Amino acid sequence: MPTVGVKRDLLFKALGKTYTDEEFDELCFEFGLELDEITSEREIISREQGDSKASGASDVILYKIDVPANRYDLLCLEGLVRGLQVFKNKLEAPRYRRVSPVSGEPQKLFITKETVAVRPHAVAAVLRNITFTQERYDSFIELQDKLHQNICRKRSLVAIGTHDLDTICGPFTYTAKPPGDISFKPLNQTKEYTATQLMSLYKTDSHLKHYLHIIEDKPVYPIIYDSNGIVLSMPPIINGDHSKITLTTKNVFIECTATDLTKAKIVLDMMVTMFSEYCSQPFTVEEAEVVYPDGKTYKYPELAYRKETLSSEFINRKVGINESTEKIAQLLTKMCLRSQATGVGDEIEVEIPPTRSDVIHACDIVEDAAMAYGFNNVPHTTPRTYTVANQFPLNKLTELLRQDLAAAGFTEALNFALCSEEDVADKLGKKISETRAVHISNPKTAEFQVARTTLLPGLLKTIAANRKMPLPLKLFEISDVVLKDETKDVGARNSRRFCAVYYNKSPGFEVIHGLLDRTMELLEVRSACGDGYHIQAAEDSTFFPGRCAEIFAHGQSVGRLGVLHPDVITRFELTMPCSALEMDIEPFLGHTAETTLTHDVPMQEVIKHKFPTQDESLQAPSSSPTSTKTVFGDVSTPAGLKSLNDFLADKSYIEGFAASDADMAIFDAIPSAPGSTFCHLMRWYNHIKSFQRERASLPSAKSQFVLPATTNDTSDDDIDLFGSDDEAESAEADRIKEQRLAEYAAKKSKKPALVAKSSILLDVKPWDDETNMAELEQCVRSVSMDGLLWGQSKLVPVGYGIKKLQIGCVVEDEKVGTDLLEEAITAYEDYVQSVDVAAFNKI
Repeated sequence: MPTVGVKRDLLFKALGKTYTDEEFDELCFEFGLELDEITSEREIISREQGDSKASGASDVILYKIDVPANRYDLLCLEGLVRGLQVFKNKLEAPRYRRVSPVSGEPQKLFITKETVAVRPHAVAAVLRNITFTQERYDSFIELQDKLHQNICRKRSLVAIGTHDLDTICGPFTYTAKPPGDISFKPLNQTKEYTATQLMSLYKTDSHLKHYLHIIEDKPVYPIIYDSNGIVLSMPPIINGDHSKITLTTKNVFIECTATDLTKAKIVLDMMVTMFSEYCSQPFTVEEAEVVYPDGKTYKYPELAYRKETLSSEFINRKVGINESTEKIAQLLTKMCLRSQATGVGDEIEVEIPPTRSDVIHACDIVEDAAMAYGFNNVPHTTPRTYTVANQFPLNKLTELLRQDLAAAGFTEALNFALCSEEDVADKLGKKISETRAVHISNPKTAEFQVARTTLLPGLLKTIAANRKMPLPLKLFEISDVVLKDETKDVGARNSRRFCAVYYNKSPGFEVIHGLLDRTMELLEVRSACGDGYHIQAAEDSTFFPGRCAEIFAHGQSVGRLGVLHPDVITRFELTMPCSALEMDIEPFLGHTAETTLTHDVPMQEVIKHKFPTQDESLQAPSSSPTSTKTVFGDVSTPAGLKSLNDFLADKSYIEGFAASDADMAIFDAIPSAPGSTFCHLMRWYNHIKSFQRERASLPSAKSQFVLPATTNDTSDDDIDLFGSDDEAESAEADRIKEQRLAEYAAKKSKKPALVAKSSILLDVKPWDDETNMAELEQCVRSVSMDGLLWGQSKLVPVGYGIKKLQIGCVVEDEKVGTDLLEEAITAYEDYVQSVDVAAFNKI
C-alpha cells in the first residue's frame, strides 16, 4: 500500500479540527485507511542516515498514512482532506467541470506519427489562475511522484509534465527524434545538452537513472516543443528548465504522454481534480485539444461521470446488514459517491465521479457501503453451515512419504519451480517441444524461462553445487511440476512428483530400485502385474541405453527409473555415475470424494427453480422421539444438554466425520432447540437441522445413543410382582449400598496417582577447549527444580580438543519440560554455548 506523509498541523488546519493521535487513528480506520506511523523529518533522517545528518532537519510532526493502492485520489493532502470532510458530512462532494477558455482558442497539442514507435498517446489540460503557496507547491510535486510510482508504473506507462503556461506559446507539438537531434537545457541545469549527453549525465543521478531504460534503446526519443521551438520536456526523463513552475506560476499546462491511453486519462483527471480547488473558479479545468496523426481531435480532461444502479437488498445481503434504501444512499454519499433512491422498488442510483477510477464493479460500491456503515458495526451472525477441516489428502500423503524417505537415508531438497529451457530439454537429451512446458512470456533471466516439467534437473544441479561433499550423495524431492493441459481452464495443471537420485562412484541402480520397493510398500501396493506394480524395460534419451525401466502401477505408467546417460551427467557438470527415479504420486491417492456438508441453495435459484426452502422442507411431520434418555443423560434436562454440549466441544458429529442416523436420533430426542448457553450443541443442532431432507439416505449408526423409554404406567402402581413388601428392608439395603460405595471411594482416593516421567539425555556444549568442564558440570547440576533428578554424566569428544558434557536426568512431565531445562542451563552463558536433547524416553 502507498504511504502518504502529511504534516499533522497542516492536516488539522485543513480539516478544521484538532484530533488526538488516538482519535485520528480511529478516524482513519473508519475511512478505510491506517495511520502507520507518527514521526518527524528529523526522526526519519536520523533513522536512515544517522544523527549527524539530521541536525538541521525539521521537528514538525508527520503522519504516515497507508492508502489503498487503487485510491489515487487520496495520495495528496488535498484529496485526503476532501474525502475525510465528505465522510464526516462537513462538506458536499464537489462537482468538477471542464470549461472552455474565456478568450481565444483552447491550447492544442499535435501528435506526429513518429511517436508510434515510443509513446503514441498524449493528453493535456490547463489549470487557469491557480494560486500556489509553498505547501500547495510541495503537495503538487509530491502527487506527481506518487502517481509516477503507482499507476504510472515508474513512468513506463505514463509520464507527467507540468509547465508554466505563461513562459511558452502554443500550439504544442509532440514528436520523436533521434537523440542526436535533440538539444535543450534540462530542469535545474545551466547549459544545453543533447539527448545522448543527458543519458550519460543521468546514469549517476540517484533519482532519474531508474527511468533511462524506458527509451534508452529506442532509435528515437519523444520530445514536446512549443510553437517557438522551445522544448517543454523529453518524456519520460526530464522537463525543460525554461517552462518550470514556481510559486508565482498562475497558469499551469499539464501534459501526460503514455503507452496506455486509459491510464493517461486517469492520471490527468487526478492531477486537475486535486488542485483545481486553488483556481480562481474552484473545481473548474480549462480544456485542451489533442490532435492525432490521423486528424482526429479529442478534448481533455474528460472528467467523466457515470451512473450505476443497485438494489438496497443486494447491498444489505452482501454486507450482512438490514438498512433502508435511503440510509444506504446516505452511506454511499459519505464515500463521495452521490446516491439517491430512484423510487422504483429499492433501487439506488449511484454516481461515480472522475476521482473514483477504483470503482469498476458493483462489489466496489458494496465495499464503500460497508466501510461507511462501519465494519465494527456489522452484526455478528452464526454461519448457516459448518464444515470439518481436514488436511488436503495430497499434502498429507506427501508429508508421510517425506518422513519415511528421510528415514531411508535420503536428504530432501527443495528447488525452484522455474528453470531454463536448457535444463528440461537439451541437458536431458530432449526437445523443448516434447516437454509440454509452460513458458514465461517475459522472463527476467535465462535461468527462469519455463515452469519445470520434471524434478530431475533441480536435483542434479543441487548435486553439482555440492560435489565436494562426502559420497554417496542421496537426494530426493517431492514437489509439483507444471504441464500443459488443454482440458483445464488455464491451459495447464500441477502434478505432484517424487524424484530421487543416487550419486556415487558406482551407479547404484540397486539402491534406487530398493527405494522404489520401499516407496511402494509405504503406499501399500504389492509387487504384481495388474493390481500391483511392476517395472519393464524402456528407452529414454535421459537414461543409459538398456539401463532404463518404466514403472507401472494398477495398470498405468507412473514413472521411470534407471542409470542416467553419461552425456546428461556431463551437461550438469558431474563426473560420476548417477541413478535416478521419478514418478507421479497422485495415482496412489485413490478416490478422495468429499462428503457434502452443506445443501444451501442460493435464494435466486430457489425462486427460479421452485426449490423448497429449508423451512418448508422441515414442515413434514417427523416421528416423535420415544425417549429423551441418551448415553449423555436425559436431554430434556439442563444436565443432559450440558453433557452433550461438552461432548461436541471438539466434534462435528456424534460419530465419525459425516452426518449419520446417530445424529438424527439424538436430534429427535432433544425436545426443542438448545439455548445459546450451549454453544457447541447449538452449532451441531443447526447443522444437523439442514440434513432433514435427506435423512433417509444417511449412513446407519454404528452404536445406540438413545436409550429405550422407561415404562411409567400408573395403572399398575399397586401391583409389585417382584418387589419387597417390606419398605424398611428396602431402605436398609440402600443404606448399606451407599456405605460400601463411600468406603470404596475413600480407599481409591488413598491410592497414589500414576506420575508420568521421562528420561532425558542432554548434550551441553562449551564455548571452546579452555572451558573448565568440571565447573560446567557443577553449574548444570546446580539447576534444581521440583520433579528433576540428575543422573550420570560423561565427557564426549567433539573435535579439535573440545569435549561436550553428556548428562542424564529423570523428570516429571507435568513439572519439568525440556524448554525449561535448556533455558536454566544456558543461563550460565560463561560456560555453556548450547544445550541439545540427545535422547528422550517415556518411563
